Amino acid sequence: MSLIETIRLHRIDIPLVRPFRTSFGTQVARDVLLVEVVTDTGLSGWAECVAMEWPGYSAEYVDGAVNVLTEHLIPRVLVDRSCDAQAAHERMRRLVGHPMAKAALETAILDASLREQRRSLADYLGAVRTEVDCGVSVGIPTGIDALLEEVASYVDAGYRRIKLKIEPGWDEEAVRAVREAWPDIPLQTDANQAYTRDDTALLAAMDDCDLLLVEQPLPEDDLRGHALLAEQISTPVCLDESITSTATADTAIAYGATSIINIKPGRVGGYLEAKAIHDLCLARGIPVWCGGMLETGIGRAANVALAALPGFTLPGDTSASSRYFATDITEPFVLDDGRLRVPTGPGIGVEPIPTVLAEFTTWSAVIDARSR
Repeated sequence: MSLIETIRLHRIDIPLVRPFRTSFGTQVARDVLLVEVVTDTGLSGWAECVAMEWPGYSAEYVDGAVNVLTEHLIPRVLVDRSCDAQAAHERMRRLVGHPMAKAALETAILDASLREQRRSLADYLGAVRTEVDCGVSVGIPTGIDALLEEVASYVDAGYRRIKLKIEPGWDEEAVRAVREAWPDIPLQTDANQAYTRDDTALLAAMDDCDLLLVEQPLPEDDLRGHALLAEQISTPVCLDESITSTATADTAIAYGATSIINIKPGRVGGYLEAKAIHDLCLARGIPVWCGGMLETGIGRAANVALAALPGFTLPGDTSASSRYFATDITEPFVLDDGRLRVPTGPGIGVEPIPTVLAEFTTWSAVIDARSR
């Protein structure tokens, strides 16, 4: 097994093609931290930290990820410099929290190791598909007309599922407008914790809109509330932010708080844990799908590999590069009949284009593993 020679951190600022608003805030660009692990054989493994610039979606944010990586996670992983993702996973789990930072470092190590083995991430995880159905997430726009125009562009592009971000005051009217315009399109909603137990009637009002699911309607720590809600509405309840590990997924399923789970590798600490959650759900008959965090091609490649596993029976947020970026940092992922091809090259199967990476880079750092 090769040894880790260097770890490089690259911070980039990449503009979005349109503002993306949810119940917790608006993004006009992505402040992205990339982790590059370089081995003593000269191979580089890549990963993307999905933390946002500010602690909106989760407690993690990019400045904090940089700090915990450089001061705590990287030193712990470099104890013996082994390019072993499972060993890194075990070492990092002894530190509390910071799953997005942990996921980035673990995935970069895994990517480097798989590149050395000339084995794809999809094969390593157990993928059964060569392409995956793609859905698209629609942020909260300025009004109904803008919403319908944006959704129409995605339907015309071939996306196989539409997800609408909702919040109190922007929910039933918007959902009904889309459902009336496209009676047969698979449609779901995502509240990002914007509602409370007192809003059951608001959520029940959309039951007749034939939704695939309502995602994370209540605060992430309110499993009891989600279980009560699931008993009172006919739309299936899906959990996102509440699922932080295999244990929390097991608990949520057992309590009846969810009947569908959105698996985001960054949120749960990496692809090893994401695979474990998938396996649990597959055994329990719980459908899963792969969520997105507005990833560049680096994060998107790994997510597409994950979404090719057998339990991922619903289209995920694995959109084409053009959904978010005019120029991606890798070769773009292009939609073909509503699907994306699963990368087959070693590791995640993609890497940054050097000139594009340089153009968007705002900060970088190099950690020499040999000096540790």
